[in-house]
Amino acid sequence: MNRRKKINQILKQKAKKANDKKSGNTSKPRYISKAERAKMAQEEAVATES
Repeated sequence: MNRRKKINQILKQKAKKANDKKSGNTSKPRYISKAERAKMAQEEAVATES
């Protein structure tokens, strides 16, 4: 019984991780590189000057 329970537990964990990865719902924001942040800041500064 314990062996069967452990196997089911592992399979449920793998299924949960796969569903989370497939859904793409994360609380973590998308990574923006340092160069991209600098570019965005420069564009914002130009927009505020105008």
